[in-house]
Amino acid sequence: MGEGGAPDNGNIIDTEDMDMANLIVYYSRKGQNYWNGSVVDLVKGNTERVAEFVQKAVGGDLFEIETVREYSKDYMVCIDEAKAELREHARPELKRYPDSIDRYDTIFVGYPNWWGTMPMCVYTFLEHFDLTGKKIAPFCTNEGSGMGSSERELKKVCKGATVAPGLSIHGAEAAQSESKVTDWLTKLGIE
Repeated sequence: MGEGGAPDNGNIIDTEDMDMANLIVYYSRKGQNYWNGSVVDLVKGNTERVAEFVQKAVGGDLFEIETVREYSKDYMVCIDEAKAELREHARPELKRYPDSIDRYDTIFVGYPNWWGTMPMCVYTFLEHFDLTGKKIAPFCTNEGSGMGSSERELKKVCKGATVAPGLSIHGAEAAQSESKVTDWLTKLGIE
């Protein structure tokens, strides 16, 4: 017997009896955001709101992607910074990563649509891990541009993973998107 009276299988863990967990990873912009044609100040970012709805529906661990060098608080400067990163195929340094993603079988990836795809910091996060065998379920907030090319990009970046059809949420409607999130999860068979 191992510790706590559990059988000692030579440190082999029987994963058939373990519940695999969900990881909800997201990048979200707080502060100045584009909102129905004007710039407004948000206490909580749109993508963060959607991430919380995903967690409420399926459980799992939330992980916020944070960059070492913060984007400008000024929205117009930030979009220029994001465009420059995209042009340079930059991989901004992140403050931290989860210790491991081994126990997660589904990884929800949330982000705003910046210039037709994910912010470059999301690429940094995804490229840090071996995602072979994982299910990637993307969700994106935007002001009308939908998922852009991000689903196609995810398939390139997440080698060996299955990328599920994504969910596009109009940013100005993020706080009221809970039913859209649960409908999407039902369609994916994740509840």
